[in-house]
Amino acid sequence: MAPYKYRGALNIGFQLSITVGILVANILNYFFAKIKGGWGWRLSLGGAVFPALIIIIGGLVLTETPNSMIERGQLHEAREKLKRIRGVENVDEEFNDLVAASEASKKLTGINVIMFYAPVLFNSIGFGSNASLMSAVITGLVNVLATWVSIYGVDKWGRRFLFLEGGAQMFICQLAVGTSIATKFGTSGNPGVLPQWYSIIVVLFICIYVSAFAWSWGPLGWLVPSEIFPLEIRSAAQSINVSVNMLFTFAIAQVFLSMLCHLKFGLFFFFAFFVVVMSIFVYIFVPETKGVPIEEMSIVWQRHWYWKRFLDEEDNSPNRGVEMGKKVVP
Repeated sequence: MAPYKYRGALNIGFQLSITVGILVANILNYFFAKIKGGWGWRLSLGGAVFPALIIIIGGLVLTETPNSMIERGQLHEAREKLKRIRGVENVDEEFNDLVAASEASKKLTGINVIMFYAPVLFNSIGFGSNASLMSAVITGLVNVLATWVSIYGVDKWGRRFLFLEGGAQMFICQLAVGTSIATKFGTSGNPGVLPQWYSIIVVLFICIYVSAFAWSWGPLGWLVPSEIFPLEIRSAAQSINVSVNMLFTFAIAQVFLSMLCHLKFGLFFFFAFFVVVMSIFVYIFVPETKGVPIEEMSIVWQRHWYWKRFLDEEDNSPNRGVEMGKKVVP
């Protein structure tokens, strides 16, 4: 809602408020710590109630933004709100710019990767205003149920099987969704009216994709790293694994819109390519760790055709093996 001339200063005012709040909190904590009896920490902790109340009350009286109203189709209310905020009657130029920007945004974000695109498809199926909520419920339900598949099968079918099966399933779904959207949306991002049967098919592929991720790369991306590292470095190694995961999540979030603008439906094919790369890596370089005790995991790497060159030789006699149920891995 800030006028563009003052938007930078007003945004920095937000950071200023944060730094002032931190300073005030530190000062209060300093004096609360001097209270006899050692109960001052209760004031430090409980005192957070007051700024929280201010935020809640402010949220109740905070005016709705014209942009939000335009996004929800409340054009008349948005114009009146813009007049009130700007303090002038003639807001036609800015209002028209806001409407145009909203329409452009809808076209650009019409094609989105899997989870983000689901609300549009569910809306065309007939869920109406509850499309976003329903998409979250459906994909969330699929996600939960598919995770149970992984819980059931990871120690029966093995890690590699789930990795490779899930990768193949995600690859097929990415191609199917990308091709379907390319057929209807083209490069303009404007699909017109999607037939109900067409949306149902695409939503089905989305759910199949979500299920594949939920029982393969989703949980196994945390499981396998946690079991392959030696005890002395396991905590540090898993911390690196989490950090890399978060780093790539951050990077994708930052570049996604730019990639979307340039690649359109090709973004699905872009991610499908990397699913293939990851699956090939698992097939060639990741050994099966099912049923292997953590303390014996080094044997798996010592016997691997590639990784053994990086490990010290231990007792690799033919009689040595790792007991795994009824199977002995030499």
